[in-house]
Amino acid sequence: MAINWRAVLYGFATYIVLGLLSGFVIPFTDVALPVLGAGLSGLIAGGVSGYYNNRSTMSDATHGALGIVIGALIVGIILTVLGTLVAGIFGLGAGLGLLTLIFVAGIPGAVGGVVGGYLHRGREDRMGRPTA
Repeated sequence: MAINWRAVLYGFATYIVLGLLSGFVIPFTDVALPVLGAGLSGLIAGGVSGYYNNRSTMSDATHGALGIVIGALIVGIILTVLGTLVAGIFGLGAGLGLLTLIFVAGIPGAVGGVVGGYLHRGREDRMGRPTA
């Protein structure tokens, strides 16, 4: 299976933006419920990857998960560095705990990739086809 890096990049960029700004943009995703923000960001960014990939269900899920895992890794590193600067060793411990959840972040990305691929295929099915 060939990787469509443009689709992965779109999902990655979407996850970076939503991951860093989720407390401000998405309701109920601040400190009280951070898992909801990560899952919702993963679904949206995975959907973007799957929508732009639009090859097969397995390929869409792979691209969604790949984009989200790369995005979660970058967001985790940024938040670990910022947390270490502010809170010292406690920020580092929290950041390393966050990095262990990166693999779990791929699950909503894969689901979002499948949904995004189906949404894109649904539009193509409704388009008219030439008869001649």
